[in-house]
Amino acid sequence: MLRSCKYCGKIHDSKYQCSEKPVRRKTRTKQNSFRSTEAWKRKSLDIRTRDNYLCQICIRKLYGTTRQYNNREIEVHHIVPVSEDWDKRLDNSNLISLCSRHHEMAEAGKIPRMELMELARRQEDLK
Repeated sequence: MLRSCKYCGKIHDSKYQCSEKPVRRKTRTKQNSFRSTEAWKRKSLDIRTRDNYLCQICIRKLYGTTRQYNNREIEVHHIVPVSEDWDKRLDNSNLISLCSRHHEMAEAGKIPRMELMELARRQEDLK
C-alpha cells in the first residue's frame, strides 16, 4: 500500500522506513540514572511497605477516588521532584505511594504538594 510520507512528502510503500524520519534518542540524565540504582529500589520498596501498598489518596477518598482500597499500579511519587532538590531524593517525608492515576495528577500539580507532604508525614508518624 502506498502512502504519503509525513517526513519528506514523497509517496512510499507503507513499510518503507524514510531516511528523513528523525531518530529519537532518550537522553540519560542524572535523575533517570538514579531510578535504576539499588538505593532507589530499596527505598521504593520501603515506602510502598510503609504505606501498605495502598494509594494514599484513594484510601482517604480524595480527588475523584473510585476504589478506596486501591492497591493496583502503586508507584512511589517524589513530592518535591528530584530535578528540583537532589538531596530529598531518598527522604521518607518526600515520598508517598500513589496509584498511577493520582501519580499523574500529582505530577501535573492537580494535587497540592503541601497536602502530599502532610500525608507522607502522617505515614511516617504511624511507622
